[in-house]
Amino acid sequence: MESSAGVVLYRKTGAGNMFLLLHYPSGHWDFVKGHLEPGETEIQAAVRELYEETGIANADFVEGFRRRIRYTYRFGGKNRAKQVVFFLASTDTDRVRLSDEHQDYMWCSYERSLGQVTFRNARRVLDCARRFLDSRKQ
Repeated sequence: MESSAGVVLYRKTGAGNMFLLLHYPSGHWDFVKGHLEPGETEIQAAVRELYEETGIANADFVEGFRRRIRYTYRFGGKNRAKQVVFFLASTDTDRVRLSDEHQDYMWCSYERSLGQVTFRNARRVLDCARRFLDSRKQ
């Protein structure tokens, strides 16, 4: 099974939390994510992928949030199993320097993000992140 790590990145604004979505060349919208390199921990991979894919190095990871999704996809005519562990992080910057792995990006409210992300498992991760953030306000 392939293993990847990703980040649900948000920034606080006067209009509420805005979440970063990336537009992948295959057409879908999703969060930052990528494969673990040999010897790398999940969090190290998430930090590295965040920087490689967005140029953002000043993210504060939210303690206690870790969500894993599993899915299969077709590659080279074969089904492949994959798991991705997502972390939640905040940043003060709205500047994104896209890698060549993506076509575009957007910062969206929770509601818009929920409608923009392509896959159901990404919507579930986003919903978990929102509920986690809401629970910390109390």
